[in-house]
Formats: sequence, C-alpha cells, structure tokens
Amino acid sequence: MKLHVLTPGLLTTVQDAGRFGWRHLGVAHCGALDVAAAMLANHLVGNRPDEAVLELTLQGPALRFERAVRLAICGARVLARFECKDGNRHVVEAGRPVTLPPGVLRIGNLRDGARAWLAFAGGIDVPLKLGSRSTDLRGGFSGLEGRALRSGDELKLRAPPRLSCTRPRMPKWWIDPHFDERGLPIRYVPSQSPVELGGRAWQVSARSNRQGLRLEGAVLESLPGEEISAPVAPGTVQLPPDGKPIVLLADAQTVGGYPRVGHVIAADLPRLAHLCPGEIVRFQSCDAQTATRLACAARARIARIRLMTDKYVIDQPSRGN
Repeated sequence: MKLHVLTPGLLTTVQDAGRFGWRHLGVAHCGALDVAAAMLANHLVGNRPDEAVLELTLQGPALRFERAVRLAICGARVLARFECKDGNRHVVEAGRPVTLPPGVLRIGNLRDGARAWLAFAGGIDVPLKLGSRSTDLRGGFSGLEGRALRSGDELKLRAPPRLSCTRPRMPKWWIDPHFDERGLPIRYVPSQSPVELGGRAWQVSARSNRQGLRLEGAVLESLPGEEISAPVAPGTVQLPPDGKPIVLLADAQTVGGYPRVGHVIAADLPRLAHLCPGEIVRFQSCDAQTATRLACAARARIARIRLMTDKYVIDQPSRGN
C-alpha cells in the first residue's frame, strides 16, 4: 500500500524512536522530538512503539491513498480534513484512532504547538539504517533519502491491516499527554557555570530547528573563551559567544566547544518540540534527584494513558463500516 504525497507540508520527515549506540562515531540520535507523542500515536493504531511515523512541523502534508487506512495524530492540534472519492468532506480529529476509506487527507496549520506526529497502522516502510528509520537531515541519510518529504513522493506501509471502510470512523474520546503542562517553566539541572537561565523570559528564535532551540532575550554574560570540545546530548544548554543560549535537540552534534550552562531534564525535553517561533519560555532550575523523580513520573503517566486506551485499541474493528 502506498501513500502519495500531494504537498509535503513545511517540514515533514520520517522519524521513529531514534538511533542508539552510534554517538561515539559522531552519528546523531535523531528520532521524534517528542518520542512519547510518537509512541502514543503508534499505540492508537496498534503498532509497535518504535514504528516509523511522520513528524509534521507547523504545517502538515496532503496525502492520497487508494485503500482504507487507520491513522492517529498526536501532538499539536491540527486542522485536518479528509475528502472521500465521492467528494464528501470530513474533519479528522487528533489524539484518537481514525479509520478512513480511500481518499485525500489534507493537514493544514498546526495549532497550540509546533509539531505533531502522524502514525499509520502497519508503520512506514523505509530501510533501517544503523538500527533506525529516522531521517538524519544533517547527515543526509535514512528516512526518505535523508530528506524531508517532497511533492510526488510515495511512501509504503510495512504491514497495513486489511480494512473495509466506506466512511470515516473515529471515537469521541481523545488523549493529550501534555494537557496540564503548557505554560509551565522548563526545568533544567544547572552546571557548575555561574550563568543562570531562570528569572527571565526567553523568546524562541525563528532560527531554531531540529538541531537546537535558539533563544532570544537579554544577552547572558559570555563565559571566557571556548572550551575544549566535550560530549553533548539532546537537552544540553550551550552558551555561544553572542550570549544567547541554545538548547540542543535530537539532531544535535555529539561534541561541542561552547560552554555548557546546564541540561534540560528528560521529563521536559519533549515539551521543547512544541514551542513555536516567537513563543515565550521560562526556565527553572532543579537538582538531579528531582529530575529523576520527574522522569519516572512522566514514564508512569504515559504508561497509564496506554493502559487506559488498550481496550479501545484492541477492540477496534478491522472490517465492516
């Protein structure tokens, strides 16, 4: 089964849970910027958690398919519409499993967030490279030829279920794993640097990308010179000479020489994926013990959502209307 890309959206890439075990060779982690959202989208359509999905940025694609599909969109709210072959149009809601007959799915602007993740039952069929199907935009490999989607592309599904569907089906319930976290400070563990991120507001720069979230605002006092290059990871907060911090994200390099002022905690790192250019963000320091406790709580929260939706996912009919 194929998905035909009519329009690609602003930046739509194939991503999964990421690439592990290669950073010592300079290979980035990559993967969905909010892995929990991608995994929940996979869960809603009955996939394994690490199946490849489409990551949408600010504006989604238009896709045509010739057979019925089951899909789910998690992350930012989306303006999504589906046009059946008979010309009837329907609104497609996010945060729930949706079964669609053959037709065209058009995903417009994302709302209340910068990114969303689109999963299809069966998973997207692109080759495994170094143990992952994630697109490495900086390295130019994996995913779909190491690049974002383009008009005219075709994507295959690995193992799509056989579905018989003549009109869209979707439940009334939905999930939103970050529903009560919006607007809260991003917590980080400070390094031994005297620089503090807290106590001020920062604006997300339009120059941000999957490699790093760039912040605009009051210039921080620059630390003396560049350091000897040392390992960095997604979540590391660097301070370049211009005094404007950068929070490294999934496509970040593996070493860096800029001074490090702290590290965003694992529980809050996915929230950075949802920040739009121009949005205001604040930081709050915490210790390593608090970071560990919050990481455990975040994993437990996702596990509860999966448990609560298990019955509905298992009971989805694969045939009939």
